[in-house]
Amino acid sequence: MADGKGSMARQPVTGAELAPPPVHRITLAQLVIIVPLCLLTWQLVNGVSAYSLLCGALVCVVPQAWFASIAFRRRGARRVQEAARAAYAGELGKFLLSVAGFGLVFAVVRPIDAPAVFAGFLCMLGIQIYLSLIHISEPTR
Repeated sequence: MADGKGSMARQPVTGAELAPPPVHRITLAQLVIIVPLCLLTWQLVNGVSAYSLLCGALVCVVPQAWFASIAFRRRGARRVQEAARAAYAGELGKFLLSVAGFGLVFAVVRPIDAPAVFAGFLCMLGIQIYLSLIHISEPTR
């Protein structure tokens, strides 16, 4: 369809045609960052701090990956209600998985370096927020 000026007119994009957000990239980036960070911690500090850092990171990454898989499963204008329910269910599940993850880490892992657990969690949370903001600001293709 030409608009009279030799260019093609844009067709409206429906929700069914939108690509899903690349949230899996955030999870992969977090895992790529945490592995060398744990190895560096192992070398510079000690093994307890390294696996504590890893535990905290996983308490952040696993629930977020689960949320992303649930929340972004549905797309399209006809499925708005389903998508909203999935997002709410995903957020509740993410919260419960995070609580259970911290509970499991502090109940089972011995010895543990608590500051390293929280540092791993906060580091992954910061990366998640930063990369989410970058993906939100990217122009759609």
